[in-house]
Amino acid sequence: MAPRRHPLLRLWIAVTISIVAAIGGTAWWWEQQLPRKLQEASRDGDFEACLRFGEQLAALRWLGQGAPEEQALCRRRQAERLWASGDADAALTLQRQLVQPISATEAQQAGDRARLIRWENDLRDRSLALFREGQLDAAIAVLKPLETSLDSAGSTLSDTLRQTWNRNLLNYERLIKLVDDMRWWEALDSLNRLDHPWWQKRSEPQRRTIETALEKRGSEEEHQQHGSGRNDLISGEALEREVQVELQAGIDPWDAFQSACRRLGGQVVEDGPESFCRRDGDSGS
Repeated sequence: MAPRRHPLLRLWIAVTISIVAAIGGTAWWWEQQLPRKLQEASRDGDFEACLRFGEQLAALRWLGQGAPEEQALCRRRQAERLWASGDADAALTLQRQLVQPISATEAQQAGDRARLIRWENDLRDRSLALFREGQLDAAIAVLKPLETSLDSAGSTLSDTLRQTWNRNLLNYERLIKLVDDMRWWEALDSLNRLDHPWWQKRSEPQRRTIETALEKRGSEEEHQQHGSGRNDLISGEALEREVQVELQAGIDPWDAFQSACRRLGGQVVEDGPESFCRRDGDSGS
């Protein structure tokens, strides 16, 4: 005789099937309600509720296609609200979802993509404006929403800003030391390497000091050469003209001074903090 099934086993199977059927039925019923709730929330302007219903619809998408148009509309409107309120991070997160492959017309996808690009460019412009004003930390903070994107464009720009800032800082510190040592041509070289508006403005006192010192030294050298009878120094208009030729060719000021001196038949001689162009034949005198 075949063994009889235990009544409790049959009961357990029946209960399990009933629970699964109830869960499936409830999920099916709720999935049917979600498109209507999405439309109502979209119509009423309750975009937070609309987004919440959209997420639930996406989780139940295996039960049906839902209402992608209403879901996209809610994301679009909420993204615009977040952007207007200054929450760029959340706005870009929603906007990036809109440019993913979804059931949208080609025109809608093009508009969503154009809006995303416009917002990202706006953040970059804000960051660069702050950077030019000398606000490095604020500039990098503005770029944070871009660093979550797949292309890491924000991170790349942040690195560039840091590198530019640190390079100018090092050149400025070197400039201060060279001015203190009265090494004017080398100081002018460091000064001209500053390529950031904020650092250039900060170095204006050093620029005036360098220009005054070079003009004074040029007058003194010309006086020594012509007024006191010395002819071992090369200076004046001839040297200045050759230096300008080198500068126009893109040569750094210190290298331009050395090259111009050699071209006129001299060599650079350092006398303490000062540097002179002395004729080769008189370099040992």
